[in-house]
Amino acid sequence: MKKRILITGAAGFLGSHLSDRFIKEGFHVIGMDNLITGSLDNIEHLMPLENFEFHHHDVSSFVHVAGKLDYILHFASPASPIDYLKIPIQTLKVGSLGTHNLLGLARAKKARMLIASTSEVYGDPLVHPQVEEYYGNVNPVGPRGVYDEAKRFQEAITMAYHTYHNLETRIVRIFNTYGPRMRLNDGRVLPAFIGQALRGEDLSIFGDGSQTRSFCYVDDQVEGIFRLLMSDYPYPVNIGNPDEITISQFANEIIKLTGTQQKVIYKDLPKDDPMQRQPNISKAKEILDWSPKVDRSEGLKITYDYFKSLPKVNLHKTEHKNFSSFIK
Repeated sequence: MKKRILITGAAGFLGSHLSDRFIKEGFHVIGMDNLITGSLDNIEHLMPLENFEFHHHDVSSFVHVAGKLDYILHFASPASPIDYLKIPIQTLKVGSLGTHNLLGLARAKKARMLIASTSEVYGDPLVHPQVEEYYGNVNPVGPRGVYDEAKRFQEAITMAYHTYHNLETRIVRIFNTYGPRMRLNDGRVLPAFIGQALRGEDLSIFGDGSQTRSFCYVDDQVEGIFRLLMSDYPYPVNIGNPDEITISQFANEIIKLTGTQQKVIYKDLPKDDPMQRQPNISKAKEILDWSPKVDRSEGLKITYDYFKSLPKVNLHKTEHKNFSSFIK
């Protein structure tokens, strides 16, 4: 009998790639999304499949799934600063109420549940690279606190269910991930730079460009998540690519990749924007036998080709969507 998995946030960037992977592995995938930041375009190719079903639902409300469930992947959440600054309460709710609802479902169904946490739990880190034992440097009342603290709470309640209800849980701390199906207007540096290059605009660097990021290609991220779900390790694991680069260096890589001649312009750094972001992946290597395989130049070329293939209207769309109907 086919294993059944519920993937929340299934119409999002990572959720859609995870849906693909579990379909490929022979699972019956139940995708769930309220489409507040996700798009049905990302999973349109899965809709005709017998092994895939889609539920349009907000997991911050009670979640019901008929029949048995073997696994739950909780990936429902805005992940772009542009989004979570516009819908801060929804971001907090999906990390708290949504996680609580799904842990209750996992307990009722005796399912194993993996939650998508984030490198943002480390805040603007004072330890570099970041190890899982580091508690972070987070401003709970700053603009990014709505996302950071939602994810920190998510980890805490998940671990409480593991400890007190013996629920099988897994926690992945995801570092910057990129690839096809990212939104051009997502606000994160990689799609922002490629979008500006494609539109012939100057590349905007916030701050002096000395801050660092580490970019993991989506296929590598999905492989790490898959291995963690199938492991017996209940504590947080960093999944990301430790190949660190400054934002200035990255801007030059994008200019070279796109063959465009834009200038780089500098703007003020947003409040609480982390200066360094690099995972220590020793645990992933040791416990999951995982490390990233896709070189950044290869992953960027695939991602650039994807963005180039999008309709022109996507390139010039500055707003993702009007969130007013979700804000009650």
